[in-house]
Parts: sequence; structure tokens; C-alpha cells
Amino acid sequence: MPEEINRLLTDAVADLLLVSEPSGVTNLEHEGIDRSRIRLVGNVMIDTLLSQLPNARARRMASRLGLDGRPYGVITLHRPSNVDDPEILGALLHLLHELARRMPLVFAVHPRTAAAAARMGLASLIARDQRELICLDPQPYLDNLSLLSGAAVVLTDSGGLQEESSVLNVPCLTLRENTERPVTLTLGTSRLVGNDTARIRAAFDDVLSGNWPKGQPIPLWDGEAGGRVAAELAEWVGRQHA
Repeated sequence: MPEEINRLLTDAVADLLLVSEPSGVTNLEHEGIDRSRIRLVGNVMIDTLLSQLPNARARRMASRLGLDGRPYGVITLHRPSNVDDPEILGALLHLLHELARRMPLVFAVHPRTAAAAARMGLASLIARDQRELICLDPQPYLDNLSLLSGAAVVLTDSGGLQEESSVLNVPCLTLRENTERPVTLTLGTSRLVGNDTARIRAAFDDVLSGNWPKGQPIPLWDGEAGGRVAAELAEWVGRQHA
């Protein structure tokens, strides 16, 4: 992933590296980072999720979309590997329509995806007047979390949604061939399905049939990561001035 280049450069120049999951410790050691510079503190994004979840649920987004009492899925799609090739994007959008006939799907359409669809003559597939594939503009954080917290399944190429869905124990079909959040595969609810329609369809079938493993608690994703970050930074700053 392009972002990994910047991450590697940041690793090399940082004096203190705070990581969100155990694999991060291992990866940094493989990069040659001394273990004394690494701290496992947990995931600060999950702090926000857990603190804001009651507010998000109070938004009742599913009800506002007419989905009260119905299982539904949530979709996000924006990565170049999924939206830059007309054949791939077209196949994915047609598949989403197929899946939406089995379960309503809420698709928050990223501007990049909307622009690609328009350029490729696929805009009609993400029109806003459809009943089962409910296409929306990107939603504010609380509204998006409201939808995610009540979803039966997530289909996404977003790293953040992989993490959030794992904490919320929502099955996540990750539309990528790799992930920088491996703990969501080993302990969470994520499965890599790429952009192959057969793999996506098979995984969706597993969700509908209840054949999806429950997620397990992820160490230190407990809503207290921010406090651990502050403590580590305070200790580090203190050492610099000792």
C-alpha cells in the first residue's frame, strides 16, 4: 500500500513508537527498531468508538432510512484497486445490486468512487433513488457509527471500518488482498475477499447462513489507549529532561 512507504519513513526517524496491536511490535523489530523504543498501547480510535457509541445509537440512522427491524449491510469503497478499473468497478457495483436483493445494503459513496463511476458510465448503478441498494453521500462520524453498530455485515476496503466492525462484532468482508490490521483477521471479524465476485458472494452466503466466527476481545482495545499514550509520552519527555 502507498501509505506503508510513509509509515516506514516515520518509523525510522521516531524516537518512541506506540503501536495498536501485537503484530506492530513484531513488524517494527523486523525493521530493525530496538524494542526499547516500542510500546504497545492499544487503539485510540477504539477509545472514540466506545465513548461515542451511545450518542451514535441515539442517531437511529437505520430507522431514518426505513430499515428498523430489518437486517442490513453497510458498504464503503474507495481504493484504487477497486474503483480505478472500469471492469472491476462495474463488476463490484453489479454484484452489490445482486446482494442487495437478498439484504438491503447502505452504500456511503466516496467522492472518488462517484467520480470514477461517472467517468466510466456507471453512475446509474449508484443513483440515489434505489430501494435496496441505498446510496448516500459520505456520512458524519456519528451517523456512520450508528449504521455500523446495527449492521449485519460490512463490505469495505477501509482500514478503519475493519477495526470498528471487529470491536462491534459485525462480520466484515474486506475487499482487499492484504491488510495493515492483521489482528482483525486473527481475533476480529474480518475476512479478506479481494474484489473477486465469487469470493465476495461466498463470504456473503456465509454471513447469511450464520457461518461466521464471532470475534474475540482484542488486547488493549478497551477504550483506555489514550491514557496509556499520555503516560508513555509523559515518561519519555521526563527522560529527555532528566
